[in-house]
Amino acid sequence: MPTDQDTTAADEFSVASVYAELLARAPENKMEPRLDPLRRAVEILGDPHRVAPVIHVTGTNGKTSTARIIESVLLAHDLRTGRYTSPHLTSVTERISIDGAPVSDETFVRVWDEVRPYLQIVDGELTDAGQPRLTYFECLTILAFAVFADTPVDVVVLEVGIGGSWDATNVADGVVSVITPISLDHTDVLGDTIEEIADTKAGIIKRGGFLVSAAQPVEAAEILLARAQDVGAQYRFEGIEFGVESRNVAVGGQQLTINGLAARYEDLVLPLHGEHQAENAAVAVAAVEAFLGAGEKELNVELVREGFAAVRSPGRLETVRTDPPVVVDAAHNPAGIAATVTALREAFAFSRAVVVLGVLVEKDAEGILAALRDAFADMPVTVVVTRSSSPRAIEPTELAELAQTWFAEEAVVVEESLDNALATGIQLADDPQQFDGLVLVTGSITLIAEARILLGARGDER
Repeated sequence: MPTDQDTTAADEFSVASVYAELLARAPENKMEPRLDPLRRAVEILGDPHRVAPVIHVTGTNGKTSTARIIESVLLAHDLRTGRYTSPHLTSVTERISIDGAPVSDETFVRVWDEVRPYLQIVDGELTDAGQPRLTYFECLTILAFAVFADTPVDVVVLEVGIGGSWDATNVADGVVSVITPISLDHTDVLGDTIEEIADTKAGIIKRGGFLVSAAQPVEAAEILLARAQDVGAQYRFEGIEFGVESRNVAVGGQQLTINGLAARYEDLVLPLHGEHQAENAAVAVAAVEAFLGAGEKELNVELVREGFAAVRSPGRLETVRTDPPVVVDAAHNPAGIAATVTALREAFAFSRAVVVLGVLVEKDAEGILAALRDAFADMPVTVVVTRSSSPRAIEPTELAELAQTWFAEEAVVVEESLDNALATGIQLADDPQQFDGLVLVTGSITLIAEARILLGARGDER
């Protein structure tokens, strides 16, 4: 008779097998700008993307945290939620969550086995037409819809992978479209101007829907507004119709007062750090108001408080060690880095910083380094450059050359492996001759995912 340990091992192997199948397809950074194969796949599966209403989330920074806050407030309102976010930190099952927890291994594997034959039909049709078969992200997106239909859920919180208009998730019609702050990122596929990027992200705004937008650069706001007006969607913008009235740093997070679309919500304790997370929270509240009452019905403030208190966002200014403090954050573009360091300095007392940095080749490494230099201009800082195991990671020696453009040569340390980089960073911050050192691990989601595992952080759970 198999033991519990044997069953767990078998489940892990099954998830690993499915993950291997997915990885054998075109990788996540090679998304196809197309929707027709997704429409074909959901059609032959019986339209699982229409089983529950969708809150669709895009933007450049803050998508995942905003999606998690929306989910948590919906759960407090006794709604069963499905959340699809990316990328994952520990297990691929984290991308597909039911009621705030990763889908079970059994369900993940079972539903994949059920949808695989239908995906193979679409693969065959694509091959016959001379097109690439379904990609890794396209298959995961379809699997997520199938899991949500199988459960079933009351509402889906759906995070875009890249962009919006041609992203695989856009096969769904969001009743509420949420757009977090837009800045330059993924310029190789989205365009190298704010206007081009905003135009692509505006594609998730659907006819007759409801747009809830964070505060945006003027050029982005104009494009979002034009799209909403063109499709007859209602629209509300942070800083005009809703926003953060006040915020105070609190132990483990912050206390907020938010002016929503329909009411003012006081004494909200959010266990996340930073002004940017407060703004994400305001967007989330407005999105839930739009979903539950078209922006005209006040939410029960006790339920909002309950939802906020339960929010978790692993890998976002997450403390994974306390002596010395080691904080991991998934910032991977200049705007994200600037927000991260501002929040870090607000939430933690330190006078020296050690940054363990790894960046992927398609990212703006120079912009990230410049943002770090500016953010830590008034204190000693050491940059330990390293890499994750991703084949897209910049080589440490190359990253070090770039870093020395922005930091003194003696302030840049090269470590080829992440485990050595973490050990070096902790040692530098824990110098007994100097006090108040802190380690920030950042620059790449793949880097902080691996750092969390090496430092013993727990998985994605509420």
